[in-house]
Amino acid sequence: MAIQSPSLDMTAGAAVAATPASAAHGYWQSVRRRLRRDPVTVGCAALLFVIVAAAVAAPWLGLADPYKTSMLYRLKPVGTPRFLLGTDELGRDMLARLVYGGRLSLFMGVTPVVCALAVGATLGIAAGFLGGRVNMLIMRLMDVFYAFPSVLLAISLSGALGAGAENTLLALTLVFIPPICRVSESVTTQVRGFDFVDAAKASGAGTLTIVRVHVLGNVLGPILVYATSLISVAIILAAGLSFLGLGVKPPEPEWGLMLNTLRQAIYVNPLLAALPGVMIFVTSICFNLMSDGLRAAMDVKA
Repeated sequence: MAIQSPSLDMTAGAAVAATPASAAHGYWQSVRRRLRRDPVTVGCAALLFVIVAAAVAAPWLGLADPYKTSMLYRLKPVGTPRFLLGTDELGRDMLARLVYGGRLSLFMGVTPVVCALAVGATLGIAAGFLGGRVNMLIMRLMDVFYAFPSVLLAISLSGALGAGAENTLLALTLVFIPPICRVSESVTTQVRGFDFVDAAKASGAGTLTIVRVHVLGNVLGPILVYATSLISVAIILAAGLSFLGLGVKPPEPEWGLMLNTLRQAIYVNPLLAALPGVMIFVTSICFNLMSDGLRAAMDVKA
């Protein structure tokens, strides 16, 4: 799986920066209105809110201990009294482990994207605005990482660093820096050629002032939308690394690790073994559809 950089339309951002404040306010009102009228985006946002809220509030939901084992209750089917979603291979409550596992899985999905966004966007904006040798140096360095498929690069880095949540976060951050940097450089290069940037330069404004006042407002929107789509990829990659034994270590509840430990139970209780995969699929597809909805709502041509 290779991470592709989408073609992002800068017309909306340019229109906001080049028009008066009232027009910019009207633009963002229209974005919110289009989002509210998109049932898919609203539904995905509501489902994600439930998943995130349950994960955050897990200690106060009165769930069973996700680490407590019992050989007497191992591999109980879905719907068993006291165990709504059954039990795993060690008799641990599946509902509790899925809810608590969401905390770690979401953390492993969001944190590397946020870290990569901070580093990649900074490098990409610098490369796109300064151009010349700075652009050449930064982008050729990114191309070295971009030459490898994201899955292969994540496995290689995790294998070299060793198993563990911290090393997985570092490996995924390094995987996502190049695509974010490339998108940031692309949109910044477009904004740099607009008239209001040339006018700011002619007025004697410094580089940092131009970037802060005129560039960031136009490029952060597309970059953040793209970064949102990477969260789903990060969740899948983190789960895959845990499934291969290169990510989170037992007995921590994490959806990918749960898939690994339940793989033998597929012959006895396939529904039970599929539950962590269902959570990974639903969460990742919600982030993807939300990203598509945001991109469509921010397209001024729509």
